[in-house]
Amino acid sequence: MPLQVGDPAPDFVLRDQHGADFRLSAYAGKKAVLLVFYPFAFSGVCTGELNGFRDRLGEFETATTTVAAISCDPIYSQRAFADRDGIFFPLLSDYWPHGEVASAYGVLDQEQGCPERSSFVVDKDGRIAWAVHNEMGEARDLDMQAIQLAASA
Repeated sequence: MPLQVGDPAPDFVLRDQHGADFRLSAYAGKKAVLLVFYPFAFSGVCTGELNGFRDRLGEFETATTTVAAISCDPIYSQRAFADRDGIFFPLLSDYWPHGEVASAYGVLDQEQGCPERSSFVVDKDGRIAWAVHNEMGEARDLDMQAIQLAASA
């Protein structure tokens, strides 16, 4: 079952598309974080969504907010995807142990071996402030993502 509003957000360290560590707790007391779990790099809906975040990055990456996307793709796939589409925000690899972070947030699709299409806003206190879950083929509402993130800053 996915984490609920008010739950503490599990801390994690994952590598981004450049091999740098991203630690959720590094943002505690500083920024609200939008965690965007997505099924697969290079897939149609995911590409459209992440390009949408890229095109509107100023709404998500501010003095009080940030965004990071998480899939179970390996770092090398994340890097090729980011380079192809000019994505500069963190694409985090939950590859090994496979899906450990997605499992901790309750959004790992065991059958397909990928995260569900889910978003969580983690507030500055490290708690889930907002969450939404979309069907695999259903794109997220980026307007709602931006509004909820800003409201939690």
